[in-house]
Amino acid sequence: MPNSSPTLSERRERERSRQFLTKTTMSSAIPDSLCIFRLSALGDVTHVLPLVRRVQQFWPQTRITWIIGRFEHRLVGDIAGIEFIIVDKKRGMAAWHDLRASLAARRFDVLLQCQVSLRANVLGRAVRADTRVGFDWARSKELHSLFVNRRITAAQSQHVLEAIGSFGDAIGLPAAAPRWDIPISDADREFAARHLAGDQQTLIISPCSSHRLRNWHAGGYAAIADHAQTRHGMRVVLCGGPSAIEREMGDAILTLARNPLIDLIGKDTLKQLLALLQRATVMLTPDSGPMHMANAVGTPVIGLHAATDAKRSGPYPDQRWCINRYAEAAERFLKSPAAKVRWGLRIEYPGVMDLIETEAVIERLDALMAARQLEVLTR
Repeated sequence: MPNSSPTLSERRERERSRQFLTKTTMSSAIPDSLCIFRLSALGDVTHVLPLVRRVQQFWPQTRITWIIGRFEHRLVGDIAGIEFIIVDKKRGMAAWHDLRASLAARRFDVLLQCQVSLRANVLGRAVRADTRVGFDWARSKELHSLFVNRRITAAQSQHVLEAIGSFGDAIGLPAAAPRWDIPISDADREFAARHLAGDQQTLIISPCSSHRLRNWHAGGYAAIADHAQTRHGMRVVLCGGPSAIEREMGDAILTLARNPLIDLIGKDTLKQLLALLQRATVMLTPDSGPMHMANAVGTPVIGLHAATDAKRSGPYPDQRWCINRYAEAAERFLKSPAAKVRWGLRIEYPGVMDLIETEAVIERLDALMAARQLEVLTR
């Protein structure tokens, strides 16, 4: 059997990490400059925001630089007090040369390398920093260990938002409840008010994830839309990007639904979607960026999980309304109990989302609407 004991260099690195964590936890030293590296994806970028808000709350004098993807910048790029450096991932190694050139004369006190993909690790090397904080050994992959010199504390079964928050713990930031506060312009609010006028209760369906095998089926979405309209008198809105798969899914739902729906697929921006979500009663979606956008503005989410585990990547921290069939997916497709599956493993197999029953989604919608009614009556 191969020797799994840590090497001498690994033992030394762990000791240095332990000493660093002890020092930063007990020290009142605050970095003058902090660089956060997280390019994508949209949902993960929303998970970084509570970390950013913690820095702004407790270390207002610290200069924050966030290296981010071009698309994701559209959502958060107008947050005050942050220098954004945009990376166009489509440019490949040219993006690394661009980033290196733009940072050639700069050095940061701390880099938070919050992404472990090989591309992110290589791009992050363009950032010069005295302290380079990365993930713990268990979550390091794709050569991540070669690009960091400090680590967050290891943790099992941790939500992604909590894992990102651990970077703040590692540098001595005081704890704080998650806060997003994504700016929404008056023009974006006017867009939402124009399409969702009045105070009618509204279900927004964002039917597609960027991963095709995480998507539920059009028949299920149409059935939920019909139920929301006939049982709860809700208006139903379809939202999504301009991609072919989203347009195809939207057209299928519109064909199968018995009643008219408001179709905004490909017609709104990220900020306009955020404004729409703020006016909505509830969102229905698979594991996707819009799920976490809705969560960020306080809109309840009926999350559809089977390919991914809601306990790791569902709306944080409220997952009462989610359908989570990850355990069943592990048994069927991996022939293993979920407890023995590596944390974070995606079970993206054809048919995995069919484990989610339409009746179960209807039950969650009815329960959510009943809870809202009870809340109104007890105010």
